Amino acid sequence: MIRALFLHSLLLILYRLLCTKNMSSNIPKTEKKRIVIVGGGFGGLILAERLKKSPYQVVLIDKYNYHQFPPLLYQVSTSGLEPSAITFPYRKIFQRRKDFYFRMAEVSGINSDDKSITTSIGEISYDYLVLAAGTDSNYFGNDDLNKYTFPMKNIPESLTLRNRLLQNLENALTADSPAQKQSLLNIAIVGGGATGVEIAGAIAEMKRYILPKDYPDLNVQDVNIFLIEGSDRILRSMSSEASQKAQSFLEDMGVTVKLNTIVDDYDGKTLRLKNGSTWMTSTVIWCSGVKGVSFTGLAEEVVARGGRVRVDQYNEIDSLSGVFAIGDICFQQELRYPNGYPQVAPVAIQQGKHLAKNFKRIAQGKPMLPFSYKDKGSMATVGRNRAVVNLYGFNFGGLTAWILWMTVHLMSILGVKNKIIVLLNWIWNYFTYDQSLRLIIKPSSRHKK
Repeated sequence: MIRALFLHSLLLILYRLLCTKNMSSNIPKTEKKRIVIVGGGFGGLILAERLKKSPYQVVLIDKYNYHQFPPLLYQVSTSGLEPSAITFPYRKIFQRRKDFYFRMAEVSGINSDDKSITTSIGEISYDYLVLAAGTDSNYFGNDDLNKYTFPMKNIPESLTLRNRLLQNLENALTADSPAQKQSLLNIAIVGGGATGVEIAGAIAEMKRYILPKDYPDLNVQDVNIFLIEGSDRILRSMSSEASQKAQSFLEDMGVTVKLNTIVDDYDGKTLRLKNGSTWMTSTVIWCSGVKGVSFTGLAEEVVARGGRVRVDQYNEIDSLSGVFAIGDICFQQELRYPNGYPQVAPVAIQQGKHLAKNFKRIAQGKPMLPFSYKDKGSMATVGRNRAVVNLYGFNFGGLTAWILWMTVHLMSILGVKNKIIVLLNWIWNYFTYDQSLRLIIKPSSRHKK
């Protein structure tokens, strides 16, 4: 029996390998040198855009056919925005672009000897390779956390979380026992970074403004929101003043913030903490830690903590000539950042712009220029009229910070139509204290081939 299963698995692997080899990316080979960009996030997208009219053939590879705006994924999860408002198709972005090719595929490995990458649509050769694939959720080796918690790194995960939050409310109305009902209404958010703080605030606003109207036969005071952070304060990447103000905002909104608290395990029903305490909940949102997307073909010595890839001052991977990394996946140090640059959008954007300049310098026979991150500040929103901002050494919060947060994020979204949709949604929500997107959309059980 075991031998039969082994042979079956081996044949399946060989079949998939043969299928991959027989597939073709159908990218024409020209006299131009080819730059392959893996990942269309902030860094990869800005790099591809800045290489317009460059002397290179540019190939962008992503497992989705659209660019998404991660800072607003929490609003998709809490029914504040539809996915289409924060996504933009790559093919629309690069319409009528010459010497540019987009391929929807997953990249699994790098073959530096023959300068190619292994993808789900076959081998693709490169002259220069840029890894901009970002990060995945990091569960620190805990399979149960991986299986039962809800991450929020992309559109599909955000929609899954939205379904769970809304379905739990429906199920709570018909729960068989008080204990089961309370478990459905308990929500734990693990990780006190910007993502955890923002979704905690968004759920708290749903509890205050939306649920009493949608669920009049449900005691919304039974909805408990816990934000669990392993360190001594939330928003550790910001100033201590911002952390304290954000925590005060959350607590005023009814969120219980638990600091110096580490999650030990979760089985889908009971959340266990390192201090020995437990909490019954059917929803644990995982915002605690990320790890770089992994690829075969990278030597162990170039992979840093958290799966990030070590690069030099030019964003080139150590010991791999012509292979670069930018954004969250790269580990780049300087005196001010001994633990690497923060994994935030401004870093990726600046690196993408800078690398585009260096590629143009390479084509002109000029030496590359070193990159150095210019930190302009950081911000996070907690809810209506509540946000915190660190900007050029100034710290402030409240309404002014909230307006600034909205302005910066609105201007960063791709597409005029998307900007208008988001703005109209925000205006409508602000004045009506309502959202109209509370839909539970489940995938069909019937699959057409």
